[in-house]
Amino acid sequence: MMRRDRLLLAATLTAIFSADLYFVLLPKLRSAGLGSGDFCPCGSDNFTLPRHGGLATPQLSNWTLYGTTFEPADDGGSKLERLFSHPLYNIETPVLGSEESLLQAEQLMEYYRRKVARWERHMHLYSESAALSNITVTEHEVTFDPEASWLKFHSGISSYALYSRNDPAIPKLLKDMQRMSVISADYTQDEKALKGACDCTQVVKPSGHHLKLALKMQNFGKAMFKPMRHNAEIAAFHLDRILDFRRVPPVAGRLVNVSGEVLLVTHNEDLRAVFFTSPANNTCFFAKCLYVCKTEYAVCGGPDLLEGSLSAYLPSLSIAPRISIPNPWTRSYTFSRREEWEVNPFYCDTVKQQYPITQETGSSTSSTCPSSTSSQATWTDTIMRFLLNLGTMGSSSTWTMHGCCMIKRSTLVRLQLLARPEFRLSDVMRESLKGDSLQPVLTEPHLLALDRRLQKVLRAVQRCVRRLGEEDVITKDFVKSTATPQINTEMKKDR
Repeated sequence: MMRRDRLLLAATLTAIFSADLYFVLLPKLRSAGLGSGDFCPCGSDNFTLPRHGGLATPQLSNWTLYGTTFEPADDGGSKLERLFSHPLYNIETPVLGSEESLLQAEQLMEYYRRKVARWERHMHLYSESAALSNITVTEHEVTFDPEASWLKFHSGISSYALYSRNDPAIPKLLKDMQRMSVISADYTQDEKALKGACDCTQVVKPSGHHLKLALKMQNFGKAMFKPMRHNAEIAAFHLDRILDFRRVPPVAGRLVNVSGEVLLVTHNEDLRAVFFTSPANNTCFFAKCLYVCKTEYAVCGGPDLLEGSLSAYLPSLSIAPRISIPNPWTRSYTFSRREEWEVNPFYCDTVKQQYPITQETGSSTSSTCPSSTSSQATWTDTIMRFLLNLGTMGSSSTWTMHGCCMIKRSTLVRLQLLARPEFRLSDVMRESLKGDSLQPVLTEPHLLALDRRLQKVLRAVQRCVRRLGEEDVITKDFVKSTATPQINTEMKKDR
């Protein structure tokens, strides 16, 4: 009996020692080996990365990139301009070939002409039908503009990003969405596919996926109107641009007249049917979709004007076929069901096998278009969601990399840059959001929370590197920096 107890004690001590060696001592030894001059596992304000392909260890107080030295200056000027002048935001991409561009100019113009011709035929038939029913149809001026901002935006989409860093079409597109006349309103395609079917008896979580409409502008540009969670939509676009992902389509805030710019211009009787006048004499409408179909979730104008976000549409799949990979970190909108990533501790390993990341580019080998969702893209999306607290997976007070300890090198060093006082994330976001017509987009406490959450993200990366080693956590994606940093003068002028 005594011998059995001793054997049990010895086995227990051996297990404890093995666990301590694997989870504590080994990561420290690995960090020490990597840290011999290259890696410093210290505080997030002085977090450095190893050398890579001629890229000097980024001590961000004096950033050197392929011979380009950047001395940050805090002269009280625009932090956003200084940020976009930094070498990290002036990294060259290869010259785009036809295979890297989503659309060719000739193909896009032909699609535009067909779109205009189809609209004219539709309006002619609709006007004749309305006349027979003694219904007055409001005539809207439409324009065929080969230089339309949405055309420029679509033609600039590549396999690297939805738009280039200095694309002058983007600020023009934001202006157009804020000011241009609306000639048509309709349900979005996914809501049309549902045909109003939903289970109103089901208890669901509040969702930002309902109450959205497709609005067509007078130059045939198309934008999705969201009157709920619109501040989050606007902020997400600006944060995406600041982080240099450029994977979120342009978004602008707008005061929409729901009577004149939705109800009176829609030709969809189902959409007309969800409008009503509230007891306070406000014009309201409610969603008829998968998630919510109750009038208590309706939104109302005041009495007609309603704040919302307008998100530019991507090109139609009919002319721009592309791979669409479902987001593996999707949320559940019911209280009863949990997603696999919430219950499976090895879920990330499955995602990595399905959508492997190439070490050279840091992108998914199965992704052929920036609008596709790869495993790497969804992890950067997780960072964005946590920073903005947009339905973050888990508590907003804590954050981990959800078992997927992987991050692109360029993403990490930009996050480090934004943690420094001269490029503070809250400051550049505040400055960027000033260009939107809806103010304030984010409150001051929410802006300051960005800085706190950023520190948590950097600490989570540090823990991953210490535990797994740098090679398994940080994917390589850098290419050569431009010699002369560029500033988008259009963005500067708009502010």
